[in-house]
Amino acid sequence: MNNVFIRLAALVAVLASPGAASAQGTLAVYCSSPNTAWCQGMAIGFEKATGVKVAVTQKATGELFAQIKAEANNPKGDVWWAGPGDAFLQAAEEGLLETYRSQNLGQLQDWAKREAELSKYRVVGVYGGILALGYNTEIFAKKKLPIPKCWKDLTDPLYKGEVMLSNPNSSGTAYMMLASLVQIFGEDEAFKYMKALNANVNQYARSGIGPMAAVTRGETAIGSTVLHGVINEIMRGFPVQPILPCEGVGYEVGSMAIIKGARNLDNAKKFFDWALTPEAQKIGLDIKEFAIPTNKNVALPPQVPNLAAIKLIDYDTAKYGSAAERKRLLERWEKEINSVAR
Repeated sequence: MNNVFIRLAALVAVLASPGAASAQGTLAVYCSSPNTAWCQGMAIGFEKATGVKVAVTQKATGELFAQIKAEANNPKGDVWWAGPGDAFLQAAEEGLLETYRSQNLGQLQDWAKREAELSKYRVVGVYGGILALGYNTEIFAKKKLPIPKCWKDLTDPLYKGEVMLSNPNSSGTAYMMLASLVQIFGEDEAFKYMKALNANVNQYARSGIGPMAAVTRGETAIGSTVLHGVINEIMRGFPVQPILPCEGVGYEVGSMAIIKGARNLDNAKKFFDWALTPEAQKIGLDIKEFAIPTNKNVALPPQVPNLAAIKLIDYDTAKYGSAAERKRLLERWEKEINSVAR
């Protein structure tokens, strides 16, 4: 972790050089990435490019979504950046986001452009993430646990108390997992599976990064995450490895939007355009955050996941990003899973 902040400090030094643009106002960015260095790196990079002073608020996707709803009559934020697109699409449906069609859309991967089209140009994809599990190799060796290959393997009593997941009410990654399981197994079978798995879960963390952080620290054997989250920790030297369950995995389109009623609308549009450029999307890679950039012109290091080598489901973003479906699934999960004692 110290290495990440050393790299961020170096980035600050470069971007704070005398060549930086003169001050051009302010911008309030709500960041749903769990990586503080990435949130701050984007803020620093935009200030260097434009002179705009950026204030960052960092919270889990579900928490920022709730905050944007609560502030709808008096918005405090201008741009919402990062986090799974399902929440963004619901926010768009609820009239919480501005329409903006960036001049840089043509540079993006087709799956990122579809996010914009689906939302009627109120949301756009800025990175891709693959649903995965991560496990601590030292704990597995010490306890002589078999490495699960499939989702259904996790219900084995061998893993009782060894699994940490996230709460889909506050975590966008956890909601993606919930929606993915429903699409993989069918809704009723998925809830039967989650009830069986619940017996092995030691905790439902508030944020999507919580389980992988616990795996990295050796506090739990297995945790839900995204694939690049595991790769990030491997590159930092931690004893962790990913699992891509055999039944298939869903994926997130990490998204961005301008908040309806933004006080700094012109600067929000500038950030929106800039965040889609290769220069902005390279910032994540520079701090060793190996999510998949959406701009086709970004040079990819080998650590970035190869979509062609992964069994992805045909994730129905339109359905599971709708307000009604999200509300219904979360209510069922709360009633049938979270409220049941383990």
